[in-house]
Amino acid sequence: MLLDEDPAALIAQCTSHFKISNDTASLLRIGDSLSTLSTFRTQHLQSIQSSLSALNRTHQTLSANHNHTLAQHNPTNHAAEILRLDTAKFKIAKQASDLEIEGERLQQDLGRLGGVASELEEEGVEGGAVERPGDDATVLKLKLYRTLGIDVEADPTTGEYNKAIIRNAAKGDVHVVNIDPKFSRHFYTNYFWRTM
Repeated sequence: MLLDEDPAALIAQCTSHFKISNDTASLLRIGDSLSTLSTFRTQHLQSIQSSLSALNRTHQTLSANHNHTLAQHNPTNHAAEILRLDTAKFKIAKQASDLEIEGERLQQDLGRLGGVASELEEEGVEGGAVERPGDDATVLKLKLYRTLGIDVEADPTTGEYNKAIIRNAAKGDVHVVNIDPKFSRHFYTNYFWRTM
């Protein structure tokens, strides 16, 4: 019975009942989307490959520099340089400490000599502006010597000063000098200054 009708008419009648226009439009849209996505993925992949090539070249350059630096590094020279710098650092620290101690000693000397200078100013240019009992030129000289760390002792029989005791606080030593009249005062002055 089916063959009684024309197959072409039957197929045309069947296809006319199917509405495929929406489906073909969807297929076209999907095809366009797939093409766009494929193009985007291709471009993205090319960009990533380009970045990977650049990173690979950078890595090779850095690796070569690192290997060159390691080849140039000498641990023995480095240790010797560190030791030299440590020695220089400790030497400078010791010198700074010594200079600080010397500065404190000089500050004390300055204060002591400032006191002596103020006493001498009180006495005036002639040394007799302020009269005190027993403050003659010899006593003032003895006071000045004592501030410099020199004690002078008199001979009990003759009363003349014939012995000097020189104390050097910085060196921590004491010198006893017997004063002989056959040597000049200039000789003893130079000797005292060298000892101090």
